[in-house]
Amino acid sequence: MTPLPAGPGQESVWDYPRPPALDESDELVEIRFGGVLVASSRATVRVLETSHPPTYYLPLEAFSDGVLVPVDGSSVCEWKGRAAYFDVVAGGRRAARAAWRYPEPVAAYARLRDMVAVMPGEMDVCTVDGEVVRPQEGGFYGGWVTDRVVGPFKGGPGSWGW
Repeated sequence: MTPLPAGPGQESVWDYPRPPALDESDELVEIRFGGVLVASSRATVRVLETSHPPTYYLPLEAFSDGVLVPVDGSSVCEWKGRAAYFDVVAGGRRAARAAWRYPEPVAAYARLRDMVAVMPGEMDVCTVDGEVVRPQEGGFYGGWVTDRVVGPFKGGPGSWGW
């Protein structure tokens, strides 16, 4: 694996730290699902982790009422703690376990307590300042690929050992 060179205005995901860093963002992040704008915010947090495109977290209140439906089950992130999941429901459609949050994150990630992330590949479209996001490959991670970041990114074929 050889990191791609970052051009002007770009970030290399290979310069992101591990454990991940939190980066406050005022970019306009919008999420559409079921033909409906389900969330919009300029008060987001990007989680930046080595080899991963950023994952954007939006405040709970950025989501329209009834869009996030809590579901059973959880997972544990070695850095952030135990995640709780939501189905995303809008426009007569349902994306199972397509959103998550950390209701009681470990202290270093307390900023994420009332924030929610979504799998961009499960939504109709996610945008950052109008740019359409491409989902991180692999279906396991929730990274948001934009022209701002260069990889290669973990998640694609042959990257599980990175």
